Amino acid sequence: MRIRSFIIAYALVLAIVLFADRRPNPAQQDRYSHIVDLTDGQSDGKSAHGQNPAADSRTRIIAPNSLIPGTWTADQIPPERLIAPLVVMDLNVAPPAQISLDDIAAWETKHGAVPQGAVVAIRHRAGQQQSPGEMPITDGAAQFLMDARYTTGFAIDDSANLQSDRALARQIALHGNYVVETASHLAAIPATGSLIIVAPEKAPPAKAKLRAAPVRVLAMVR
Repeated sequence: MRIRSFIIAYALVLAIVLFADRRPNPAQQDRYSHIVDLTDGQSDGKSAHGQNPAADSRTRIIAPNSLIPGTWTADQIPPERLIAPLVVMDLNVAPPAQISLDDIAAWETKHGAVPQGAVVAIRHRAGQQQSPGEMPITDGAAQFLMDARYTTGFAIDDSANLQSDRALARQIALHGNYVVETASHLAAIPATGSLIIVAPEKAPPAKAKLRAAPVRVLAMVR
């Protein structure tokens, strides 16, 4: 009887806590002003097949498993690593078009430290020539972000050939980071203050080892 009473009391307390947590907070209702779809080619939010908005897009997620077998596949990445603060860094106009440690220092001087656990998006400036297949960040800069800022991933507006830099690819995978490639509309995202939501397709086992899996990416902007 006492055990039953304890269970009922616990359930009531849990219900009260959950109800209180769901109550709207007026101070936070307008925290984000709008949502930007970063999924390439999905301006209307629908796929050509009317089912999966990510399926017909060029936007893909390179999961740790495609870099080091045995690590997370796209559908195994913990959900808490797929919703994160989003920061945006611009590439230098002059080559080499890669974010360096000096660039990160300059960015943090202007905007403050990169939030812990963030996804770092790297965008080309308007009219800037892209370097197909090259990760737009140096090994040292990426290592710093993963070790000192505990980033969960990177997003770029081009394709990424991580096979050309095995050292960087290995470090990304070992840190549990992922790369979102061919993200769109990064020019519409401010340098800091946004939240990114990355939603990989739930792939069947036959597709689990694809180099890059379809993904839907949204940014909640202040």
